[in-house]
Amino acid sequence: MVTTGGVRDVKTLLRTMQPTLLEGSWAYATVPKGKAMPQGLTPLAMYEEPEGTSLLLSEKDLAKSGLPHAFFCRGISLNVNSSLYAIGFLAAISEVLAKAAMSINIVSAYHRDYLFVPTGRAEEALELLKKLANDSKK
Repeated sequence: MVTTGGVRDVKTLLRTMQPTLLEGSWAYATVPKGKAMPQGLTPLAMYEEPEGTSLLLSEKDLAKSGLPHAFFCRGISLNVNSSLYAIGFLAAISEVLAKAAMSINIVSAYHRDYLFVPTGRAEEALELLKKLANDSKK
């Protein structure tokens, strides 16, 4: 059975999103192919790549992991039930942050989308997204 829950209309998504910062700080780490993942880690996200397993780890987990890592970041939940079939929503989000010369990593989950932005720019990203939402209401 295929379900298509969530909002697809980009204007509705932009107008109704309510971006908020997630608790904590994160970084991307990798477990090289053929190596075991260290015990006791609780990744926020995990993805199998040809080179190994990519993990999104809290700073606490990262410190005890000893894994190669990059991109210290904060997370932002867009807090809108976006469909995985929505067209243009993440492009509009990306465009606003790209114009501010901000790198982002997007994680789309079943119910909503999450952005991970450089730690020192999280508040700026949040304000830009709130402005986008408010401007979309006009």
